[in-house]
Amino acid sequence: MNDFPIEQIRKDFPILDQLVYGKPLAYLDNGATTQKPLRMIEAVNRLHREQNASVHRSVSFLSDKITQAYEEARTTVQKFIGASKSLQIIFTSGTTGSINLVAFSFGEGILEPGDEIIISTMEHHSNIVPWQMVCERHGARLRIIPITDEGDLDLDAYQNLFSDRTRMVAVTHVSNVLGTINPVKEIVQIAHSHRVPILLDGAQGVQHEPVNVVDLDCDFYVFSGHKIYGPTGIGILYGKEEWLERLPPYQGGGDMIDRVTFEKTTYNGLPFKFEAGTTNFIGAIGLAESLNYLTGIGLDKIIRYEHELRDYATQKLSGIKQLRMYGTSAEKAAIFSFVLEGIHPFDTGMIIDKFGVAVRTGTHCTMPLMQRFGIEGTVRASLCLYNTTDEIDRLHDALNSVIDLMA
Repeated sequence: MNDFPIEQIRKDFPILDQLVYGKPLAYLDNGATTQKPLRMIEAVNRLHREQNASVHRSVSFLSDKITQAYEEARTTVQKFIGASKSLQIIFTSGTTGSINLVAFSFGEGILEPGDEIIISTMEHHSNIVPWQMVCERHGARLRIIPITDEGDLDLDAYQNLFSDRTRMVAVTHVSNVLGTINPVKEIVQIAHSHRVPILLDGAQGVQHEPVNVVDLDCDFYVFSGHKIYGPTGIGILYGKEEWLERLPPYQGGGDMIDRVTFEKTTYNGLPFKFEAGTTNFIGAIGLAESLNYLTGIGLDKIIRYEHELRDYATQKLSGIKQLRMYGTSAEKAAIFSFVLEGIHPFDTGMIIDKFGVAVRTGTHCTMPLMQRFGIEGTVRASLCLYNTTDEIDRLHDALNSVIDLMA
């Protein structure tokens, strides 16, 4: 892609300029966490040096300044995902924190014994376990959308899972293992045709696909800052205003209250109703810097470039005869999970690490998905905007070296 400024982009990520075991780092574990642009790193450092004060807590100069930056960060997120109002943006600790918030509050305010929640076979544990916990507490049960051998959701089976007791659907936008880009707009429409709200897990989606929550019409959308070039410990919950108003608070503490007496407490309005205690305001502002960085490059350019990397990697890896790929959907992000025949994924990962190639091995927090395919785990290479075809070549060569070594 001639107009994609890959050389400049790589300079924006200082961690990439280092040697690992004497070889240039090829960081291909972006599904776990992405590296950070210098712009975000410097912004966070500057906040600690020059502006640190608690938000919403004081009339001091520093507090006013940091509060303004915090609320501007909320507006930045709102615009990035196309939400109608900034009050629909709740700052959390991450995707896991966001899903737990919705699951707990939904259970407390909505669920009754015998109710049902639909999730899918490809979900991350963070979109399984919170719903299991809420089902156990309230006597509800999970219904599971099956997947095809290629890694696509079975939408006919999905349709048939609905009943008059279905209360929520929670599915991933993009699979963190298979790379499958789910047809989320259609999935939302099906849920709404049954008058059921839906949560989309965007942890692997928002950085790889254009997201407009109004166009998607989802009731909740969640993602993590550290997977979209932002700080750790910060995440986003978007919710439709009517649902956020309806659900009870998840946690109690400072800033989420209107008035407290020993007899009764009344709660603050949105979005503060769900932001108890001193929030990670530094992380929120840092996330906004990362989102502005991406917007400055151009999301359309990033997506086109990542699709080129996906196609190149697909062609390159398919040439390795001993490699078995899991996730071959026609609609797929640049995420590749595979095994080398007769070689444990952990061994593969350890060996290619010595070539300077960083990948992830294991179950990737998707044990039910591994059980579906009858495997113990995979090697996963996940690409993003600062990766190159040269790094894909190095992964290819390193895998062939593993095969030669273990033959």
